[in-house]
Amino acid sequence: MKRELQGHYVTISTVGEKARAFVPAPLPPKPAIEWTPELRSKFDQAWLSIGQLDSISTFLPDISLFLYMYVRKEAVLSSMIEGTQSSLSDLLLFELDIEPGVPMDDVREVSNYVAALDYGLKRLAEGFPLSLRLIREMHGVLLSRGRGSDQAPGEFRRTQNWIGGTRPGNAAFVPPPAEQVLECMGKLELFLHDQPEPTPALLKAALAHVQFETIHPFLDGNGRLGRLLITLLLCERKVLREPMLYLSLYFKTHRQYYYELLNNVRLTGDWEAWLDFFAEAVIVTASQAVDSARQLIDLANEDRDRISRLGRAAVSTLRVHRALMERPITTSGWLVEKTGITPATVNKCLGHLERLGVVLELTLRKRNRLFSYVRYVEIMNQGTELPG
Repeated sequence: MKRELQGHYVTISTVGEKARAFVPAPLPPKPAIEWTPELRSKFDQAWLSIGQLDSISTFLPDISLFLYMYVRKEAVLSSMIEGTQSSLSDLLLFELDIEPGVPMDDVREVSNYVAALDYGLKRLAEGFPLSLRLIREMHGVLLSRGRGSDQAPGEFRRTQNWIGGTRPGNAAFVPPPAEQVLECMGKLELFLHDQPEPTPALLKAALAHVQFETIHPFLDGNGRLGRLLITLLLCERKVLREPMLYLSLYFKTHRQYYYELLNNVRLTGDWEAWLDFFAEAVIVTASQAVDSARQLIDLANEDRDRISRLGRAAVSTLRVHRALMERPITTSGWLVEKTGITPATVNKCLGHLERLGVVLELTLRKRNRLFSYVRYVEIMNQGTELPG
């Protein structure tokens, strides 16, 4: 088994001390990846899982409802890896202009993530290529407000950064010097565009993620953008019709091992162990997403059946129920706006839904009361529970 450094070190002088910064060799890896029967079988399995996940988007009654919440779940998880303390409920409250119970900067950071992903997907749908320009534009959205907005949003770094430790001298890893970032990213862009040779989409996503994290091209937001890159690549290559695959929960669960694997790729060229981990992450994550979608379909059908037995009130209550699937934590005012039903009727419908145990009122006020579609939120919350 080959084992060699995947790049070279340069000595840098920064903040009054010398340190060694790592400059990665361009992709694809050299020597080539050793495809053992086990690794090939794992990747075949990962492809199969993605196919199953992609097909679920065709039989979900309304994919946009699922995606609305699923994208927000990913935003919460990806930001949690960076130490943000914001739950899915906090984000939904923030989007309703209601003060969440966590620091505003935390929830704003999660909201920016949703906006950056939406922006990237919209640009791809318009035919814009996945390029350095798009990556920079998304970074600008990711750091547009709140924490990190003073860290050069939308621009590659012009100063040295490091990972772990208090300074480059005691850091766990020192990425390339600032003056080499553009060249490193330019070579990564060529690889994304199948130069010098074509690479299958899933393999490309796995390799590009490591390379992006190694270059660490921005002063802040590299982790979140590096994880977004995986989904964007799969959507651009039409492997996924909808942005339904997010690996943040798996990376968060195995965080220590994830960092070890990235480091081993750099130091010893052990791409195979990383690819095995990445394929496993895809298999586990895709099946979790399929499972969540099925649970939501079953829940919606079950609740619709119960609502249908309400007699005359069923028609308007079903409309309120459908709106709640779009925003499972919301105000009575938003439901009025969304459904076009009068406030009095919406309140009656909510009364029916409360009696059926479908919704729970979170506030006890007369105006613009806040409601939660409890079981829907519970299904989406799986894996996002905050520790402690």
